[in-house]
Amino acid sequence: MRLNAGRIDLPAIDFNGLDTAVHGPIRLGVLTTLQTQGARDFTTLRGVLQATDGALGSHLQKLEEIGYVKCQKAFVGRKPRSTYTITAAGRRALLKYLDTLQAIVELVQKDSAKS
Repeated sequence: MRLNAGRIDLPAIDFNGLDTAVHGPIRLGVLTTLQTQGARDFTTLRGVLQATDGALGSHLQKLEEIGYVKCQKAFVGRKPRSTYTITAAGRRALLKYLDTLQAIVELVQKDSAKS
C-alpha cells in the first residue's frame, strides 16, 4: 500500500490471472464439490449442480483435458459409472482462484467501510 498525492494505492489484483478454466459456475461447482466432498459420480454431480447432462459433460471433459479432474470409469452391474476426483493441479488452481477472489472481497469491503 502506498500513499500517492493524498490517496492510497491498494495492491494490484491480477484480474487477467484468474483461471478461466475454474471461473465458470459449473466448473467452479465441480471443483468445489470434489474438493469438499471427495470423489463423486456423474449423476451425483449433475444433481448437486443442477446441470444438464450435456453441459456437465462438456465441462467435465474440459477439466479432465487440462488435468484438473480425473475420471475413473467402471460398471456397476451392467450400467457404466464415471467417478470424478480432483487432482493436485485442480486443487492448486481452485485455491489460487479462491485466494484472488478473497483479495477482491477484502478490497471491496475495505472500500465500502470508508463510504
